[in-house]
Amino acid sequence: MDYRVEHLKSNCRETLHADLDVFDISEELGFILEEPLTQLADYYQVWLDLANNLTHLIESRKLRDLVHKMPVLSPHLLSNHRELRLAHLVLGFISMGYVWQDGQHAPAQILPKALACPYWRVSRRLGLPPILTYADSVLANWKLKDPTGDMEFGNIDLIFSFPGGESCRGFFIVSLLVEQAASSGLMGALEVMHAMKISDLIGIQKGLIKVTQSLKKMRETFQLMHSHVEPTTFHGTLRIFVSGWRDNPMLPRGLLYEGVSNEPILLSGGSAAQSSAIQCFDALLCIQHEGETGAFLTRMRDYMPPAHRQLIESLSVCSSLRDFIMTCSSLDLCQSYNSCVSALVDLRNYHLNTVTKYVIVPGNRARSMGCPLRGAGSMLNTTGTGGSNIIVFLKSVRNSTQNALIFEKPTTSKETKI
Repeated sequence: MDYRVEHLKSNCRETLHADLDVFDISEELGFILEEPLTQLADYYQVWLDLANNLTHLIESRKLRDLVHKMPVLSPHLLSNHRELRLAHLVLGFISMGYVWQDGQHAPAQILPKALACPYWRVSRRLGLPPILTYADSVLANWKLKDPTGDMEFGNIDLIFSFPGGESCRGFFIVSLLVEQAASSGLMGALEVMHAMKISDLIGIQKGLIKVTQSLKKMRETFQLMHSHVEPTTFHGTLRIFVSGWRDNPMLPRGLLYEGVSNEPILLSGGSAAQSSAIQCFDALLCIQHEGETGAFLTRMRDYMPPAHRQLIESLSVCSSLRDFIMTCSSLDLCQSYNSCVSALVDLRNYHLNTVTKYVIVPGNRARSMGCPLRGAGSMLNTTGTGGSNIIVFLKSVRNSTQNALIFEKPTTSKETKI
């Protein structure tokens, strides 16, 4: 029996490493794209020139004119995943700048063919929508200043940026570091998933402890936002550029992609709800989000790279961890599960408080002064860039997470110490 268990554990370890390829995960970086490219073939230099100079072109109101002069380039020279990710990133930044160059009062209604056609084709190849996603602006938009140095705030720069200066840089880099902090938790989630298959209680508990530690590190890292992002700049300058054209009264019919569709297309902007890591932890812990909140989170999976989405779905369909713990005889395992859920509740509470500081408070202040900040109209005071009612949504996901806590002891007659 011991030999059989050890053999199964060995197979689990081998499967775990295979999973890294299947789900496109890095053991050190999680879902972050490793060593993103910063250059493409010379044929695409016109894209890179615009994106590298984006802030100046937006602020001088020259971007749209230059886009109108762009040739329609074919993406046929993009030969691998990293080239496609950079192309998606560069076209996403230019498209957001083009649509929102003049702020909320004059968004573009049509994305010109020179952007729309290659963007659509690149997106189809990647399995992503043709809009700037969290997977672009956070997971694939970074480079090390010193390639031999550590991945820490002072040694990271953005590949492309929007107006907002250091607050823009801080927002995306802190989000990146939070994702890096999630990497060990993703490994823990995989360990739990495989340990469940052989009812390995020690393996399940070790995996849950790893997830809990990761969630605590994510919350700790999230605190950097307050040192590097100024609320008024975030709300009044940066936020409009990650806003989409679904559930957005500024573009109620969506955006027309010239040369792609005869009807406007509705797409949500970048949102933390598009973080595959957080949705993986929800799936692992069997946290159920009902109604509009659940529907919104499910829809946000369409904005994730397909391999990352596949891990969420794999965790969702495997045996219910919560039911297993409810019926097994281990109080230690129950406590480990509850600690994990509580750490996710703490992270979501912190996110809720941070959104209040960076969105609700500056929005109310701008409205009370009677002079809305650039791009910060009444819609963006209450609605997330993904199109959800932001406070209602965040409270709902927090409450659903709390509801997953197990308050009763496992229902067997004997309690087992692991």
